[in-house]
Amino acid sequence: MLQVEAVHVAIGSVVALRGLSLNVADGAMVGLVGRNGAGKTSLMRAIMGHLNPSQGRIRFDGQDLAALGPHQRAPLGIGYMPEDRGLVPELTVEENILIPVWANRKLDPGQRLALVYRVLPELLEMKHRRALLLSGGQQKLVALARALAVGTRLLLLDEPFEGVAPALSKRLAEAIAALKGTAVAVLIAQSDLNHSRRLVDAEFVIERGANVGGNGG
Repeated sequence: MLQVEAVHVAIGSVVALRGLSLNVADGAMVGLVGRNGAGKTSLMRAIMGHLNPSQGRIRFDGQDLAALGPHQRAPLGIGYMPEDRGLVPELTVEENILIPVWANRKLDPGQRLALVYRVLPELLEMKHRRALLLSGGQQKLVALARALAVGTRLLLLDEPFEGVAPALSKRLAEAIAALKGTAVAVLIAQSDLNHSRRLVDAEFVIERGANVGGNGG
């Protein structure tokens, strides 16, 4: 479904990706492992259209994403959970979840919320709270919910467990594990796979923007 083919990306004068390649099959759960600064976030941002590859291709369902603007990625069914959560502080939990859904006329807000609250029922009791009043771990749950609301085909999860208390880390892992075996594919970027190694079907290792090993083939 997702094919990253020898992608090069530079941010200003800094080369972030150096010929990185990976594949995520339909319904698969794939780990992308690398230390901080290895290029994991740069790959996620390139897939979402926030960075433009200078070489290589990123395909989704056979379509070259280079022809699409950033606002056209989510309507393809791609949900993105950035490392910094990216919530709008003054909006409520439910409003934050619905932002990408409102931008996609193909999705029914009620149906997507029902799915989110089924996977993350604890968000129901805080749906009217503003995001700025949440703990960092709670904000991570909301960011996952927002990605899930629009990610009908693929979820990109950037360091979902980073900076989260152990109890909430476990809860996030449970929620992600619930997606195993569904039609939704998941790409999880982490410094290590301690929380999700038992979940992933394939693992790619990235160092200085390039593949260095792993079992992803």
